[in-house]
Amino acid sequence: MESVTRDRPVLLTGATGAVGRALLPVLAGAGWTVRCASRDPERARSAVPGHAWVRLDVDDPATLGPALEGCGASFFLVHGMADGPGYREREVEAARAFARAAGAAGLSRVVYLGGLVPDGVPSEHLWSRLETGRLLREGPVSCVELRAGMVIGPGSVSWRIVRDIAVRLPVQVLPAWLESRSQPVSLDDVCAALLGALESALDGHALALDVPGPETLTAREILQRVGAILEQPPLQVSVPLMSPGLSARWLRLITRADPVVAAELVQGLSHDLVSTGPTVWEHLPGHACLDFDEAVARALEAEAATVSERSRRVEALIHRVARLVRG
Repeated sequence: MESVTRDRPVLLTGATGAVGRALLPVLAGAGWTVRCASRDPERARSAVPGHAWVRLDVDDPATLGPALEGCGASFFLVHGMADGPGYREREVEAARAFARAAGAAGLSRVVYLGGLVPDGVPSEHLWSRLETGRLLREGPVSCVELRAGMVIGPGSVSWRIVRDIAVRLPVQVLPAWLESRSQPVSLDDVCAALLGALESALDGHALALDVPGPETLTAREILQRVGAILEQPPLQVSVPLMSPGLSARWLRLITRADPVVAAELVQGLSHDLVSTGPTVWEHLPGHACLDFDEAVARALEAEAATVSERSRRVEALIHRVARLVRG
């Protein structure tokens, strides 16, 4: 798999999402010409100005060819969880159509960001992510599938859930399944991995590379660490019988995350999400990942700008009451 040259633009799907927005300045700083894709380019142009936008709807194959025309490579950063029931089937069809269109457009590489392989039966969300990666890797264009767990950074739904629980629940009733392990990785490191997957000369037509963070932590430990950084360590109480489905329901009352997406993500927490295969860092030996605490500190600072004034006052009150109770 040869490296991709800069003589043609790179198409960035999912450019208005958390990862896409963070990746844009990284690509520009590395000298890439970026063509951003959105189902609603006019709205996207207003939200993220200063970039070239083109219409692309992965559920509408007629939009794929024009969006990809003239590009040398593409990032595939879209998913359909928020679109409701049936998203798994739609994602599979979208991956097949995109792979065909990328081949027809003469792309040199597709870089896809998916999820880690769990140590048990995948949830519907993880199955869809893994199947999408498989279909893209089996397509006519050389593909690098990157597999990450929780991404720590502004806009990441999994991070937002963790942040809101840590800030808003000084007493945390935690089910036993929160002892499952994962390797959270910073958004900055994910962007570095994506750039490396685009620029590196890699061996093989198709690769699947894990993107683990530097520490392996249980969900319980993650909440403890975030609480310590916030200077409000939580009181945690174990409740062994609460299922992921039931947990997703009460999360609607706690977190600002999209409830449909949050429910899907929680379902995937029943098993360990730990890297077992080759990692992207083996191909980027000069890169040093942010440690967990630094990644969290940066994410908390960035996330503060997204919290409404009303929510900020409520969270400050919760914090004060918790401090008084702890003495």
